[in-house]
Amino acid sequence: MPRKILIVDDDPHIRQLLAFAFGKAGLEALEARDGEAALEAVAAHAPDLVVLDINMPRMDGLEVCRRLRAEGDVPILFLSSRDEEIDRILGIELGGDDYVVKPFSPREVVARSMAILRRTAGHPPKVEAALVARHGDLSLDAEGWQARWRDREVTLTVTEFTILRTLVSMPNKIFSRDAIIDRLHGPGFAITDRTIDSHVRNLRQKFASAGCDDLIETRAGIGYRLGSCTGSAA
Repeated sequence: MPRKILIVDDDPHIRQLLAFAFGKAGLEALEARDGEAALEAVAAHAPDLVVLDINMPRMDGLEVCRRLRAEGDVPILFLSSRDEEIDRILGIELGGDDYVVKPFSPREVVARSMAILRRTAGHPPKVEAALVARHGDLSLDAEGWQARWRDREVTLTVTEFTILRTLVSMPNKIFSRDAIIDRLHGPGFAITDRTIDSHVRNLRQKFASAGCDDLIETRAGIGYRLGSCTGSAA
């Protein structure tokens, strides 16, 4: 069965353009013209990925993302026509997996979507880690895509899980932002350092809510390293 992509945009031309591009790539495209229709489509069709415009009337993409994240972890690729970087960063912090700025190339949207789908399908970039990895009170189930701290499951997006799995694979190594991007998307992928910072901030917040305030260490001017994951920040 082809993977299903839900395209959410109030511009019918953009929906048709992307639907054609996804169809050529062998994916099934569904369309929704606004936020309410998007939520209904997700409930009815369980898409494998949502391509979500941020700037829509009535219910914008950020609110749609909030509601989807309250119910599950379907991957989300944001489309943004806004110049303000804060909107895109906020989208990532809410649980988006990636974003593309309008005007965009349909081929880029499809390529980024395919990268997300590969990770969702259980074929992330190679990371040398056991199927169940443990560090301190943290455990990651690579096959089940589950993260736990002590007896609590922490719900993560695909991108957040892949970043954490990368850090767990070599807990003493300091990963630069570029190295993390390479693990997520492959060398040469265009994504900003601030996007990685937003994902790390989101990871810290989620684990802090579970009681772990020492998940990831920041090494100024270098990058990130896994913390002790024992619940006591250094």
